[in-house]
Amino acid sequence: MPARRWHEGVMILGITGNIASGKSRVAARMVELGAVALSADQLAREAVGPGSDTLTKLVAVFGDAILAADGSLDRPRLAEIVFADAEARKRLEAITHPAIARLAEERLRRLRQEGHRLVVYEAPLLFEAGAEGRVDRVLVVLAATEVRLARLMARDGLEREAALSRIRAQMPQEEKAARADYVIDNSGDWEDCRRQVDDLYRRLVSSPA
Repeated sequence: MPARRWHEGVMILGITGNIASGKSRVAARMVELGAVALSADQLAREAVGPGSDTLTKLVAVFGDAILAADGSLDRPRLAEIVFADAEARKRLEAITHPAIARLAEERLRRLRQEGHRLVVYEAPLLFEAGAEGRVDRVLVVLAATEVRLARLMARDGLEREAALSRIRAQMPQEEKAARADYVIDNSGDWEDCRRQVDDLYRRLVSSPA
């Protein structure tokens, strides 16, 4: 990936990785060290809030079955649909990605203006959404497939095949790593991962703008 320069001493670091790689924990550690975080998942929840145009479009495509009793999006139900059907996933992304993009660009612009030294933008679908242009550098968090599988089954209570289908539905993590500026391997214990995060943080905040 070609080198990019960040603006006025503010770096926006995109953090991405496949399901159950531990990217949220890596982002949280960066915040503990002094970074400011923005989560694409949280923006996605805002974008599909009750009464939003995005939610209306999703219901038009996927039906009322994706709504919870209170009218909000039933995210687990929608996930069941799209992880089992590549075409359904494409339809979902065509609706949600533009809405998330608008929110992300506005929030990131505001954070740049506030002058934070390091902003981490946690975005599981950073490459899939073509959103790497929103950030100055990209960190990919990796973990071995069997490690991610075990974490996913424990975290979400999924059977092995259901967990595998979610892992296989994503862009290969090796492809993401090849496009990254930085890579952290989170296949081992947290202390090993934390040392890698701390080292990268020190390098980032000491780099000249």
